[in-house]
Amino acid sequence: MLAELGLLDAELSVLLTDDSIIRELNAEHRQKDRATDVLAFELDAPNREEPRVLGDVVISLDTAARQARGRKRPLLAEVRFLLAHGLLHLCGYDHGTQAQKREMDQWTRRLVRAAGGI
Repeated sequence: MLAELGLLDAELSVLLTDDSIIRELNAEHRQKDRATDVLAFELDAPNREEPRVLGDVVISLDTAARQARGRKRPLLAEVRFLLAHGLLHLCGYDHGTQAQKREMDQWTRRLVRAAGGI
């Protein structure tokens, strides 16, 4: 995924956790007292010199498993999708408008394919 974004020298951390931890993080950082599937915490400014430390992607395996069942796909495919989504947030993408959502969805599919997904 990093290669597809032209960020081969960049770093990020990924935390796979459960609903209770991601709920605490969501409440603390976004004032939303509920579990969510993925959170992204940017650490580095987008235009900073290399090597970049992008930030942290936090994925709830509890929520990912429920979503995977609902979408009738393997858990790994769901986690791969959530990682791509979180990574794009670290790179400055958002989905606040329809145009932004379309662009982010296209990039998400591209990153999932680059990581060996469908």
